[in-house]
Amino acid sequence: MAKEGADMTEETEYMIDKNVGKETENVESSGDAKEMRAVILAGFGGLNKLRVTKKAMPEPQDGEVKIRVKACGLNFLDLMVRQGTIDNPPKPPLVPGFECSGIVESVGENIKGFEIGDRVMAFVNYNAWAEVVCTPVDFVYKMPDEMTFAEAAAFSLNFVAAYMMLFEVANLREGMSVLVHSAGGGVGQAVAQLCSTVPNVTVFGISSCFKHAAIRDSVTHLFDRNVDYIQEVKKVSPQGVDILLDCLCGENTGKGLSLLKPLGTYILYGASNMVTGETKSFFSFAKSWWQVEKVNPIKLYEENKVIAGFSLLNLLFKQGRCSLVKSVMDKLLCLYNQKKIKPVVDSLWALEEVKEAMQRIHDRGNIGKLILDVEKSPTPLVTTTNLILSVCHLVMYKEEHTKYHL
Repeated sequence: MAKEGADMTEETEYMIDKNVGKETENVESSGDAKEMRAVILAGFGGLNKLRVTKKAMPEPQDGEVKIRVKACGLNFLDLMVRQGTIDNPPKPPLVPGFECSGIVESVGENIKGFEIGDRVMAFVNYNAWAEVVCTPVDFVYKMPDEMTFAEAAAFSLNFVAAYMMLFEVANLREGMSVLVHSAGGGVGQAVAQLCSTVPNVTVFGISSCFKHAAIRDSVTHLFDRNVDYIQEVKKVSPQGVDILLDCLCGENTGKGLSLLKPLGTYILYGASNMVTGETKSFFSFAKSWWQVEKVNPIKLYEENKVIAGFSLLNLLFKQGRCSLVKSVMDKLLCLYNQKKIKPVVDSLWALEEVKEAMQRIHDRGNIGKLILDVEKSPTPLVTTTNLILSVCHLVMYKEEHTKYHL
């Protein structure tokens, strides 16, 4: 497993404990109540704001399900939460994470349809990166028997978002064309798979060049994100595309609108261009905002183009459309059971490895979804001292081995 950013020194770890200890004091349990491990974000900023600690275990309220978590999804949005670049984030300290999978441990009053021991996946309004979560029953879904916990944690957010953008917002139909940015990511791969369920859909994927070999078969045409993909797409389709899915924002907004066919739909569902360094950058935020082409409604009217935005979490937690999301989830689970779609899992990480996992997704190194495996033990870091000792032992072994044969 790749471990970009895993070389954390003892000095840095000491600074993390020193800085975060006081900030998380009020979320840690007194020791009398049942405790659980959880990832705590002590304040907005860099990786040193994260740590795994003990906190009081939640109990289900009326209408809630208590889940013993097995796996959690990690999304680019979680990096933006950590940096504090999203609108109206809750005040830290907080437990990040919006999706998980696990086993029902107990249920609150007035719960029907779920029993203790059920294997489930769920949306959570924060608090997912923990050993136990409680969430309203409307956000909980039973897992298919063949689905693993890692797959379930990679399934809910990515596939529901991809499906709703393609079919609910853009009305994808036979013979249409779709361009998706970050084609190697979790949503990008979900989009590619869902497009394959509709006849004669052409998928243009944009991704980093080093991912092309791994994802080439999932799309029709694949282009490097660092080249002028506008001209490359127009060589294949001079009129442009019917649907464009943009998770980048910034200058790509204007480019995307220019690529739309008449009656085409541009959907913005992220703003990853705002994340450049480890901490929040006002310069990156201002640059992305400045590069966004100001939309002229009259021009949209004249060119017969549609521009839309999509936020699944706002749809669920702020706009109360959980019944619509449930109907979409039912359709997706049918496709999964028919073996037409399957989440792509990039790698599994222990809770204690959340910093390294975040660094990997920040570096855009993942193909598919990164998963926090709650039961996984962290991989020991190879320190310089241990490496030298290992080399010395190897040399001594070879010398003894040589003497024996002589």
